[in-house]
Amino acid sequence: MPVEGSERDSIRLGMTVKVVQKQDQKSGQLTEGVVKKILTNSKNHPHGIKVMLENGIVGRVKMIVS
Repeated sequence: MPVEGSERDSIRLGMTVKVVQKQDQKSGQLTEGVVKKILTNSKNHPHGIKVMLENGIVGRVKMIVS
């Protein structure tokens, strides 16, 4: 099953998402925030599209909240 946030087209600036940060990949801890910038250029990514949240946190989208 593909990750919900693995398609770039499904992610928009200003939407609320849950991301996993690099240091949390082993634990799988998710951080919720609002997308400020989409960092992945490719159309999709198996581990989730990399984004920067408004609070400056960078992570891969695992879940779209709204």
